[in-house]
Amino acid sequence: MDRGVLQGRDPLEVAEAAIQGGADCIQWRDKSAPDGKFLAAARELRELTRRQETLFVVNDRVDVALCVGADAVHLGHEDLPVKEARGMVRDRMAIGRSTHSLEEARQAEADGADYIGVGPVFSTPTKPDYPAVGLELLKQMASTIRIPWVAIGGIDRQKLPLVLSAGASRIAVVRAVAGDPDPASAARLLKMILK
Repeated sequence: MDRGVLQGRDPLEVAEAAIQGGADCIQWRDKSAPDGKFLAAARELRELTRRQETLFVVNDRVDVALCVGADAVHLGHEDLPVKEARGMVRDRMAIGRSTHSLEEARQAEADGADYIGVGPVFSTPTKPDYPAVGLELLKQMASTIRIPWVAIGGIDRQKLPLVLSAGASRIAVVRAVAGDPDPASAARLLKMILK
């Protein structure tokens, strides 16, 4: 769930629809919200995901992840390093790390990340500062990285078969579900392709 993609829709309603469609995890991402607004949305999403028995991840914000009892915090390159975040969260939640190369993925694994986000696989407006890493990196990840990893970036139902054939078994999407007028149907279709 990225507020920038929701086009004014309520993140709670979109998340609930995505879960009904089969989303296994909801991640809250809002790069521009003030602290209070970000926290309020995270609290509501945490309550929803707890009721629905769905994993909940907070993007960037270790403090908010701790406040709401998230299942994980996902860290980008401008966020706390994994080792420092681990000192704060200890074993209370998983830590994910965004990576854009095999070297970064290896470093995140060595630093103690529980999982890695890999991408953007394809160009995407949600990651305008990063060039697409392409399918070859996914093939390298599949044969090298031992911890779970998630392909992200520009993945939709047309490109998902390519991502799967390159070795990915987990994906994260933003626009393909949260930006779709029917998030439940969009999630359901992606889940069917994944299975």
